[in-house]
Amino acid sequence: MKISKAVVDSAIRTAIFTELGISNIEGYHKVNDRQYGVICTDANGEKRYARVGVIVAEQREDMTAEELMQSEIDAYNAKQEAKAAKAAERAAKAERDKAKREAAKAKKEEEA
Repeated sequence: MKISKAVVDSAIRTAIFTELGISNIEGYHKVNDRQYGVICTDANGEKRYARVGVIVAEQREDMTAEELMQSEIDAYNAKQEAKAAKAAERAAKAERDKAKREAAKAKKEEEA
């Protein structure tokens, strides 16, 4: 007899929350089977509600759990590298634009 996905996923989440000891941390409250919540104060001094959740990935026939986790890590790292490259490009363009504006301003002042 095969155990249902809902029961298996619930057991995994319970095991993870237990291992983290989140239910024993002051201020954390069980919101539902998947999440715990906490009230915290942000950098602006405002109270915020934050949730800590466990998402159990679907089983895949085309890759193992380890391969799935690694593919998600690799995808995240690639996106972060792309973001950093775009930020560097924007910074370089801003420098070029600033130099161009300063040169135009200097030329205009020379003509005046």
